[in-house]
Amino acid sequence: MAQKISESPLLTKLFIAPGNPGTARLGENVYLDITNFGAIGRFVKENAVEMVIVGPEEPLVMGLGNYFKNNSELIGVAFVGPCSDGALLEGSKDFAKHFMKKNGIPTARYITVTGNTINEGYAFLDFLTAPYVLKADGLAAGKGVIILSDLNATKKALKDMLNGQFGAASKTVVIEEFLAGIELSVFVLTDGNNYVVLPEAKDYKRIGEGDVGLNTGGMGAISPVPFADKNFLEKVERKIIQPTILGLNREHISYNGFLFFGLINVANEPFVIEYNVRMGDPESEVVFPRIVGDILPALYDSAMGNLKPNAIGSSPHCACTVMAVSGGYPEVYEKGLKIEGLDKKLINGFIFQAGTTFGQNGEVVTNGGRVISATGLGNSLNDAALNAYHNLSTISFKNMYFRNDIGYEFLDKKGSL
Repeated sequence: MAQKISESPLLTKLFIAPGNPGTARLGENVYLDITNFGAIGRFVKENAVEMVIVGPEEPLVMGLGNYFKNNSELIGVAFVGPCSDGALLEGSKDFAKHFMKKNGIPTARYITVTGNTINEGYAFLDFLTAPYVLKADGLAAGKGVIILSDLNATKKALKDMLNGQFGAASKTVVIEEFLAGIELSVFVLTDGNNYVVLPEAKDYKRIGEGDVGLNTGGMGAISPVPFADKNFLEKVERKIIQPTILGLNREHISYNGFLFFGLINVANEPFVIEYNVRMGDPESEVVFPRIVGDILPALYDSAMGNLKPNAIGSSPHCACTVMAVSGGYPEVYEKGLKIEGLDKKLINGFIFQAGTTFGQNGEVVTNGGRVISATGLGNSLNDAALNAYHNLSTISFKNMYFRNDIGYEFLDKKGSL
């Protein structure tokens, strides 16, 4: 996001909080606690910031948008992101499912249970066929979804969740029917009435090649998604995007900013798995490089209620991103490992830093499980993937691991990954 904004000729100053060594090349990193609204407000006022763009979901769910909207000293600051009522689309799985049901948006059958209604949950599980999907109602740092094939194990997992396995987030649990299909992500930028559809993407969550092993924050992504043709995306717009925007208006929820639709293609029909009230990762690393046009005025107009439907467009080029992670991720891994090659020449793409920081001598070192994302662009997905892997080959750190098969279902196997 910072990379795309930094390309705007209208930009005068860019602050990134908290930032990392990669964003330090694009603007000024500022350490701010993203849940300390007072500190954020003071910084915005003292530095005459004209627009605030929120990346993560937590401050939105906590009401950062409300804070800006209701603070007289911050009137006039363009705020890109929903208030807490709109952020419930991500902050509460129960709210999101109820919203979809009310507005006729295709999604899996479900029931919401608490400790007092656990027997109803057991009965619903008996009604379903395996596999079974359990979702913590609240934010659980991406770890609140459990999918199991054994009925008894699922009932035990439901009880554990309701007993606080994920803290307050799982005091309420949504049980869902499992939908079999291929997942993809669709994004819009909206002012609450008008919207622009951004490039779609598909991410790869499993740690192992062939989509096996533990779930992660994302090991890579591609865009566009080959099976999401014009006809399918028209269905997404008609059956999902438009009813969502209309539903928000019907419920008097003022919404602006990014809206992420986590979808699944079931027999060429789109169903919603989840909403996010922000951009996704690692999808952003293939979506933003494919956006054509100056995103800065589009962001400002979305905050001020004046978004033009053709404000930005999508490049016909393809993008692939591959995540390099620390050995042992998503479980135990080292930090503080020196990263080599960050200044080497790239082929048609970008290196995006994630879990990095500055070491004691000013060198860039690892500071998380997901360390570097290498994006490649090309006229085909095969070319984009080859460029992504070339760009990743310029980077090295101890015990670096990455998947060699991002986009594997759609690539020309003769092309050589």
